[in-house]
Formats: sequence, C-alpha cells, structure tokens
Amino acid sequence: MTILTRRGLLKTAAIAGASGVGLSTIGKFAGWAAAKPEPVILQTARIQAKLMDVGQTRNVLTYGNAGMPPVLRMKKGEPFAARLVNAIDDPTTIHWHGVRVPNKMDGVPFLVQPYVYTGDHFDYAFTPPDAGTFWYHPHCNTLTQMGHGLTGVIVVENPGDPKFDSEVVINLRDWRLGDDGQFIDQFRPRDAAKTGTYGTVRTANWQDQPQYDAPAGGLVRLRAAITDVTRIYAFRVEGAEAAVIALDGNPVPQRFAPDALLLGPGQRIELAIRMPDEEGAIVSLRDVRGTRPKVLATLRATGSSLKRDIRDLPPLEVNPVQEVDLTAARHISLALSATAENIPSDSICGSLGYSFWAINKVPWSGDTPDPTAPLAELKLGGSYVIDMENLTPQSHPMHLHGMSFKVLSSSTRQVQPMISDTYLMQPNEKVQLGFVADNPGDWLLHCHVIEHQKSGMTSYIRVV
Repeated sequence: MTILTRRGLLKTAAIAGASGVGLSTIGKFAGWAAAKPEPVILQTARIQAKLMDVGQTRNVLTYGNAGMPPVLRMKKGEPFAARLVNAIDDPTTIHWHGVRVPNKMDGVPFLVQPYVYTGDHFDYAFTPPDAGTFWYHPHCNTLTQMGHGLTGVIVVENPGDPKFDSEVVINLRDWRLGDDGQFIDQFRPRDAAKTGTYGTVRTANWQDQPQYDAPAGGLVRLRAAITDVTRIYAFRVEGAEAAVIALDGNPVPQRFAPDALLLGPGQRIELAIRMPDEEGAIVSLRDVRGTRPKVLATLRATGSSLKRDIRDLPPLEVNPVQEVDLTAARHISLALSATAENIPSDSICGSLGYSFWAINKVPWSGDTPDPTAPLAELKLGGSYVIDMENLTPQSHPMHLHGMSFKVLSSSTRQVQPMISDTYLMQPNEKVQLGFVADNPGDWLLHCHVIEHQKSGMTSYIRVV
C-alpha cells in the first residue's frame, strides 16, 4: 500500500483548503468551505491534577494546561479546523470518534495519517455532517495516552434542535491509580485476555460525583460520553423523569427510560431530564452495573419551577445518513474470537506484547507500515450488511470509523433500528448492521476496550 508522508498530507491539505475543494468526493464529507475557520489549538501537555484526596497526580495528559481536555463545540454543516501541537515525549494523533470525516483526517497512524512527533504539528479540517455528541482521542499509544487523560467530548450543535433550559456535558472515565494517587500499570495480561483491566478511581469530568445546578421544573439536556478504556456502564436516572433522546450522536427512533441501559467504551448517551419542581431537589445519574454501583453525577434544582413538560419536547432532527438498500445489499461475515496465534509486531505506536483477540481469525499485527489486508473492499455508494458474530464470553463495543450503520437485528434481544458507529456486542450474540459505503478510504473496525483493540481485535475495510 502507498505510505503517505506528513509533508505530503499537509501539502494536499493546504491545496484543498486554498481551493475550497474537500478531501472527499462526496459533498457532505467536504473538508473545507471557501471561508476557512481559525484552527482550535490542541497542544498536548503533561500536567498534575487532583484526582484523589491524597494530593496531585503526576503525569496526567491533556490538551492545553488547564485540566480536563476542553469540550469542543462545532456546528453541523459548518467548517471546523484544529491544529494538534505535540508537546509530550510520545508520538500522537487525534481521532474524531463518530464524526464522519474525510479519510485523511481520521488520525489512524500508517493507515491514513503519519503520527505527530514531539515538537511537530498536524492540521485537521473537516465539516461535520451530523449533529450530536461525539469525542476525540489519540490513536497512537492509546492505552497509555487515553488512560492518562487524553480524551475529550465533542458537541456538534444543530440550530434547529428543540430548546432546553440547561445543558450538562459529562466525560466519563476511570483512572488506574494507587493509594498514593499516582499511576499504576495500565493493564494486566490476565485481565486483557478477559474483560479488560478496570480503573481504580471513577470520575465524571475528572471529579468524584460532581453536582450541577439546573432550573427547577426545567428540561435538561445531559450529554455523556464514555471515554474510558474498559468500563461498561448500566445507566439509570433517579429523582426525576428522564428519557433517552439520542445514542452515539443520533436520535433514537423511539424515546425510552434509561433503565439500566448498557453502553460500552466509545458510546454516548443524550438524556432529556425533567427537573423536580422543588428547589434543592437532587437528581442522580447512576451506573448500576455490577456489585459496585456508583453515583456518577448529580443535578440540583434551583429557583422557581418552570413547569416544563417532557412530553412537549419535539423530536431531534435526523442526521443525513443514507438508507441501506437491503434488497441489493452485499453481506460481510465477521467473527470475533480469541486467539493465541502470534506476537504482534512492535511499532512506534506501541504494543502490549500479546495477541489475545482476532477478527475472522486474524489478529491485528500492530500499527506498522504494512498492515494486514482489509477485511473487504467495498464499492463506493454500495449497500452492505455486516453479519457479526461474537464467539467469545466477553462483551465487545465494536466501532466503525468514517461511516454510520443501522442496527437491523440481534439474536439475543429486541433492538430499535438505531443509527450508530459503535455497537456493544454481547457474549455469543449475532447482529446485523446495515450501512452505505459512502465515504472512500481505509476505515478501521475495532473493539473499543483498548486492551482488546491493541491485542488483536482490530481490522479495517476499504471503500473505493
């Protein structure tokens, strides 16, 4: 395959930006409009942060130097630009998780973009076609960089959305810290071969159970992104009426209560919450999964009641995702399995040194100049159905870069025909995911339990 240099990519980007021509052949994925915006500067930094009561944690990673990575706000259909400046002693990139960007903006080393060395920079520019909640993170040395803090939330706004009285954005993540508040090993091989290695300190916006004020009797739009490397959540809201209005950046076909709704790393949830009428009343967002349930964050009602009615909230506008033609769709069979076939190649973007997982019996060889062959070559504009089977006793949040799919069926549960980019595969489940291959390039498909991703459960499809 052709290896692109950073110089060549930057030159291509500069030409495209100057001419107003996008990097994609399809208009809705155009990278630039005539008026190029000023880039948001995202400079990696190594800081100290207070994550536990025992004191400051060293070697926390962020963008900027003011704590948690910023919430990036974009507008649907309007150009966005960001400059990644790498100021840490580790190569890095940025992947715009769930945002349908041009392939050269996807941030996957070797496959589509060179990694960014210390002291270097890379310019990202794209126009988000969809409104919703997304997030951004590195795709190089992911377990360490994400585990140490390099995960931020993206909100793509739609001016046509219904009006809420308040909005709360929450970044959910664990940290692996010892009793002294300092980092311990990011993974244990025996756990990587199972569910993954869980963190020891659980936070929302880098805090333990933060509280946010919201108008009494008002409607709150709560956006939460699971930017953790391992944990699967079961969401519940207590103290108020709540409805799921969007998942993974897309409106749900039918709203429903978040009654222990399971979501995995990489996934996002949007809730409409009707605050209590009484000032001072508390609403809690909880994770009720497992033997250690946790209050993640709380809302406190303030002021006189606005007396809003959640039933009056109009639906969110549907994103412009092409409808899959099931009568003409080609089927692609994918099997998720364990493996012990090989030791992955070392690379500048790191390796765990183990191969535990595979897709179609092939474990990912690592971020190398010559990756494995694509799972399939797809025709641009064609309709496809992924028939995915989980042959393991573990759950796997499977994420497809660059495109969105519709959930068609599951062997283990009833599913709504939701549009998404990440699907939480249950043990021994079979699912059908339909999509239109409308974004050309090489697109990664992988488990977002990062230890599973880095130890083999990764591959890619090619759209030409």
